[in-house]
Amino acid sequence: MYFVRTAGEQDLAKVRVLLVESWHATYDPFYGSAKVDELIALLLSPDKLKARLEKKDSEFVVADNGKDIGGMGYATMSKDMAKTVLLHMLYVKPSLQRQGIGRDLFAELETCFPDAEIMRLDVEPENADAIAFYKAHGFTEVGRNENAGQNQSGIPALVFEKPLGH
Repeated sequence: MYFVRTAGEQDLAKVRVLLVESWHATYDPFYGSAKVDELIALLLSPDKLKARLEKKDSEFVVADNGKDIGGMGYATMSKDMAKTVLLHMLYVKPSLQRQGIGRDLFAELETCFPDAEIMRLDVEPENADAIAFYKAHGFTEVGRNENAGQNQSGIPALVFEKPLGH
């Protein structure tokens, strides 16, 4: 059984392993392994993960069973949009998907920002599983970010939002 808790610096190595596995499983079909490796190096370095962990007005959570990290989530309050929380990452180890871990991570992140009225996220347009997950959790598509998504990956993304009812 996995329990959601706040991540600590001691979790970052396991989180990075989870992210590398998840990113390759998710994005290799769209971009190829070499491009995914490039994005991982750019966006998921140990230093970048540590910076996220320490960022003010953010939440970094993990799903932990005492031995393993099965999923992670990361969200921040927007500096540009009033009362809006940005969901930057929500990943579950591929072998553990469809067991409620993503739902539990998402539910925790929803409660971490009591002043937020909207949650917003970017998603890869071809990532049908993620789009289905977010739609099932109340998100609706509100636009397209041709520029680079929230992670400055250079890859266009669909933008989804959900009103938060605390």
